[in-house]
Amino acid sequence: MKRIETKTIFLNNTQIGGQNKIVIQSMTNTKTKDVEATVKQIKSLLTAGCEIVRVAVLDADDARAIKEIKANVNVTLVADIHFNPDLALIALDSGVDKIRINPGRLGIISKVEQVVKKCKKLGVPIRIGVNTGSLDKEVLAKYNNIPCADAMVETAQKNVDMLNGWGFDDIILSFKSSDVQLTIDAYRLASKTFKYPLHLGVTEAGTVAYSSIKSSAALGTLIEEGIGDTMRISVSSDPVDEIKICKQLLKCFNLIEDVPNLISCPTCGRIQYDMLPIVDEIEEFLAEIHSDIEVAIMGCPVNGPDEAKRADIGVAGGKDGAILFKKGQLVRVVKQENLVAELKKEILKMI
Repeated sequence: MKRIETKTIFLNNTQIGGQNKIVIQSMTNTKTKDVEATVKQIKSLLTAGCEIVRVAVLDADDARAIKEIKANVNVTLVADIHFNPDLALIALDSGVDKIRINPGRLGIISKVEQVVKKCKKLGVPIRIGVNTGSLDKEVLAKYNNIPCADAMVETAQKNVDMLNGWGFDDIILSFKSSDVQLTIDAYRLASKTFKYPLHLGVTEAGTVAYSSIKSSAALGTLIEEGIGDTMRISVSSDPVDEIKICKQLLKCFNLIEDVPNLISCPTCGRIQYDMLPIVDEIEEFLAEIHSDIEVAIMGCPVNGPDEAKRADIGVAGGKDGAILFKKGQLVRVVKQENLVAELKKEILKMI
């Protein structure tokens, strides 16, 4: 899956753009000034496969905490700034790796210029985050105050021109909406308009179930078209859930390695064992595995091994026991009470 070529941007040692890769991001939901809680969550995100973490900067204490956070965990860190450019300056002094701003919301232009010039001096990129709720008022008026792809891209262009005017070009752009079709339209237009890397996302996407569907529909379409250099799946849940969805989405397009795939049948009236708790336990087990292994958990041995023949390893349950198979071939029969333990053991052997 070839990405559309964009400008190469470095956040510390993390590359965005200029490569055939989509970098995985998430955002903490802790109070950033609570360093212990924030570091703990960041470590969980990194273990899950996150590559860039964003933190909210609500006040000066949050901005100053960035220095201590980076001293306690090796992470590429982004400061999310709204309204107050002074907080961006403190975050930069604290060693942040990227600033996320909406320049049109930062107030005094001279202050914005100060932030941009400091970013340039320190080699810190800026993401211009354009959302449907924060469009330039003059631009939006041209489109009858109805958010649309043209208004989003035009708003971004005004901000890009501002930064370029100050000699700044290490820019990443995002065009987020909670509307799937508008998200697709905005990123398609942006991809034709700008050379900069694009940060993909559907904002305010909802719970795990809602976000999985909306994000897969919007971002899957864009990924298939080669659009996007980094992405965040927004979920109203533990941020680690965002990483799980993101990795599986990227795996569908062969854009990530060392991520397991779990196959499981939807069950039917033929099932004679309690399969669903096993699926949940193996899913959790695989979350800690770094391998391209494919595991199948099937409801019955009637056609389970044949349907899951592409799986590296799998089980198909019966009334008294389950068959363990590899690439569709029977290995042995295991007792129900030993099924999970035996499957985990065989998975670890294979990897």
